[in-house]
Amino acid sequence: MADTDTPVQPRKTGLTRRQKRRLSRAAQYVVFAAAVIAAALAADWGRLKNQFAQVDIAKELFPDIITVALKNTVLYTLSGFVVGLALGMVIALMRLSSVGPYRWLAGIYIEIFRGLPALLIFIFVGVGVPLAFPHIEYPGGTYGKVAVALGLVSAAYMAETIRAGIQAVPKGQMEAARSLGFSPARAMVSIVLPQAFRIIMPPLTNELVLLFKDSSLVLFLGVTLEERELSKFGNDLASTTANSTPILVAGLCYLLITIPLSLVVRRMETKALKEIR
Repeated sequence: MADTDTPVQPRKTGLTRRQKRRLSRAAQYVVFAAAVIAAALAADWGRLKNQFAQVDIAKELFPDIITVALKNTVLYTLSGFVVGLALGMVIALMRLSSVGPYRWLAGIYIEIFRGLPALLIFIFVGVGVPLAFPHIEYPGGTYGKVAVALGLVSAAYMAETIRAGIQAVPKGQMEAARSLGFSPARAMVSIVLPQAFRIIMPPLTNELVLLFKDSSLVLFLGVTLEERELSKFGNDLASTTANSTPILVAGLCYLLITIPLSLVVRRMETKALKEIR
């Protein structure tokens, strides 16, 4: 008589895919925590405190670090952003122009100023231009120099951002405006650009954050005590006190501006993604 018993299937003892993911995540947390604890135990916190966290030295920085250094940093950044935005708008429109020489000039500008380090641009504006044109003076003195230097640095990036925003607006918007009797220039200003700027606000705000940090290059232009920004202010006081606490406090002042701006960028990006969906 044939054996009709069904063979017994071996019981699976391996972990499921979900359990493997949990185990992998737990292992990563353990490794990270172990690395943090090891670094904390290995660091000489006493020496770090003596060099970077002297409360008495930090108190001496106020209020000048706010009323002079931080104020100048904000002014330099905003002036450079305005110049860069205006110049970037012109370059973006030249890049989209049907006139060949305009497109070529805009492309050359973008490639050059995106490829050069910002430090070289500051040296060119602060040293090269006065040597080449000795009778020309920047309006506003150092503030004018910084506005031009930061504007040249940011304009190349803003131009590409603005161009991408304009091209992201459906072509039907321009066609609809033209059918209503709008001229190309008026349709661009009244219809296309407002929609483009709504798209590119997050990357433009991010560019503002980058400019805020690039303003530290002002020290290469040679500034007076009343024209110092955060990096120059912190570096001067660190040399005077032979302590790095002023540099740490200056870094914290940078974070007072950059962190809120970064949060604004994230909120804008999240809102834009929700609108797309």
